[in-house]
Amino acid sequence: MLTWFIHLLKTPVMLWLVLIINVLGTIYGYIWYGYQLAETPAIFLIFVPDSPTASLFFCFVLAGFILKRNFKLFEALAIITLVKYGIWAVVMNILTLMETGYLPIEGYMLIVSHGAMAVQGVLYSPYYRFRLWHLVAAGIWTLHNDVIDYVFKMMPWYGSLMKYLPQIGYFTFWLSIFSIGVAYYFSLRKSRMKLSMD
Repeated sequence: MLTWFIHLLKTPVMLWLVLIINVLGTIYGYIWYGYQLAETPAIFLIFVPDSPTASLFFCFVLAGFILKRNFKLFEALAIITLVKYGIWAVVMNILTLMETGYLPIEGYMLIVSHGAMAVQGVLYSPYYRFRLWHLVAAGIWTLHNDVIDYVFKMMPWYGSLMKYLPQIGYFTFWLSIFSIGVAYYFSLRKSRMKLSMD
């Protein structure tokens, strides 16, 4: 059953469907960041819209699959950032609900969509072909983004949670480490285990 489902993920119809969903989500994400991007210095623009950039990485991965190619650096960037920012947004919206006692409908939509981001990054991992250096480069990008967010104060605006910035920064750093570990386990380590059993 699992093998059938994994195969289904890479059928042309499914690839196109997931790509269209991610393209639309990416566009919406950049629009969501519009107000913050308008006030962001140009040098930091690439580091601010974290979630839509993660789904943009995945769009390149899906396009590669459709073209029967592996864009390996994008694969490494995608799985790390999809897992990281997918989990991050879910946690931040739940914390917002706990802090304020209220979450608008958009918040629940973000919980569902970002949870799906993290899941899809892992589900497609059997088809990733990136190597260790791709993982290292993607890991450096991810940790560097944390520095930009929490040292230069370019993190996403989350209203009432901004008073917990040091704690959120600490959580985000370790979430990055966790996400890099997930990428290693579901891609590099798993592929090596498979080779050793062949």
